[in-house]
Amino acid sequence: MALAATYKVILGSIAFGIFWVLAVFPAVPFLPIGRTAGSLLGAMLMVVFGVLSPDQAYAAIDLPILGLLFGTMVVSAFLEQADMFKYLGNLLAWKSRGGKDLLFRVCLISAFSSALFTNDTVCVVLTEFVLKIAKQNNLPARPFLLALASSANIGSSATPIGNPQNLVIAVSSGISFGQFLKGLVGAMLVGVLVNAAMLLGYFWKALSVKKKDVEVASVVPDELEVENGVISHRFSPATMSHQTSFNSQDLEATLASAGVTGIGDISLRSRQYNTDNDIEPSGTELKENGTPGANGTNEHVILVDGMHSKQLMKPSASRRIREAPIEESAAEVEEVPSARWRRIAWKVSVYLVTLGMLVALLMGLNLSWTAITAALVLVVIDFKDAQQCLEKVSYSLLIFFCGMFITVDGFNRTGIPSALWDLVEPYSRIDTASGLALLSLMVLVLSNIASNVPTVLLLGARVATSAAKISPGEVDKAWLILAYVSTVAGNLSLLGSAANLIVCEQARRAQVGYNLSFFSHLRFGVPSTLVVTVVGLLLVTIS
Repeated sequence: MALAATYKVILGSIAFGIFWVLAVFPAVPFLPIGRTAGSLLGAMLMVVFGVLSPDQAYAAIDLPILGLLFGTMVVSAFLEQADMFKYLGNLLAWKSRGGKDLLFRVCLISAFSSALFTNDTVCVVLTEFVLKIAKQNNLPARPFLLALASSANIGSSATPIGNPQNLVIAVSSGISFGQFLKGLVGAMLVGVLVNAAMLLGYFWKALSVKKKDVEVASVVPDELEVENGVISHRFSPATMSHQTSFNSQDLEATLASAGVTGIGDISLRSRQYNTDNDIEPSGTELKENGTPGANGTNEHVILVDGMHSKQLMKPSASRRIREAPIEESAAEVEEVPSARWRRIAWKVSVYLVTLGMLVALLMGLNLSWTAITAALVLVVIDFKDAQQCLEKVSYSLLIFFCGMFITVDGFNRTGIPSALWDLVEPYSRIDTASGLALLSLMVLVLSNIASNVPTVLLLGARVATSAAKISPGEVDKAWLILAYVSTVAGNLSLLGSAANLIVCEQARRAQVGYNLSFFSHLRFGVPSTLVVTVVGLLLVTIS
């Protein structure tokens, strides 16, 4: 493809450069508007500068990828409601035999769960728990945060739904879920084991600290709870968690049943979702404190989510509050078992629908519509207003993808990516060792400079076309190589993957805070990425 008109090349490069800076450094001092707004700004500039027409910009948005992202987000939200991630946390802590055993478990669990629930979701959910379980065992946080982020990235390479760049590749190439899994699962498994071995060797001395003999209650923070001797985590990430809160209607009904009236003006604050905050309120606290008031009444202070509200009550009313639980205990005994069984039946339904979605994907059904169908089935069987669930979808990520599709398409139309590829294409053929090494090095570097999804969008079609010149059978292999290398490349630096940034930010803002710096990640990320990439490519190319 020849270069476009000079003004389009210059202006398109400026628009793409602004997008890239804000995507990699979302809080730059001169324009701290964030990644999502940065992608929209880049898209808008492509249209304003005349690089793309408005119709071409709309056409550049890949709806199947957005649909697949939306569907998997909703399914993951319901899985979190069904305690799937709590069970994953239990596996981490169950009968742990020390730091090395715990680190190995983090690697395996984060890798396998990322292949099914996306690496970003797993990192959002497990980061704080990993921090706290490390503190409980008197172990340093850094090895476990690196294990979580790096293994989540490697594990996500095995399936089309493991990460965003794989979604792009699966939709663009037409490779089925089963073919994708068959081609990359071996490289993923070996890569996870090699990465775990390198982590153990790198942090062997730090992980040899013996666990202190202390009581669980003195070590476990409020967000950790002990169930049957197993320490689990009450997950509360902003975009994924679900909690059944005690709302204002429940409060009024409870007090009304006890003979308390006149509280219609008391309301609970609605639950807030903040994508920049890692912790949500752990629930609604309701405390009652009776103090003698005027005219023989008792002044009760009700604490609702940290807000005080006073209510004057007659002594008889306050007595009824204390006596109500005793009077209704027989009814509660009858209701609790039925509620528990309904909860179990609902959880089983969620797991069966998710399993059905995975089976449908393995059968080769349409990726995006399969995920959307599973999401809507879960919404229906939940049998309640879906607003609370839909609020957990990361719409900012979907908007970011829209802007990125437009910006990258505009940059492609300048002809610069094609011109650069024409220079290296003869030397980066996947049928030679040197060509495969050069291609992999390009993908590694670009994925850490321009991020992995834009890299896949820029190089995907060109790599496939080059492979087709060798043999039609090499096209799918070229796509799989691109998927594996661009995913593992995320481990090279802290900026190489959104999952790395999620772990870093979640850890920094967690109750048991830790700052994972750029260079502390880089010291392990570079050797791990190079070794895992080489080992994985050997398996992908011979599969």
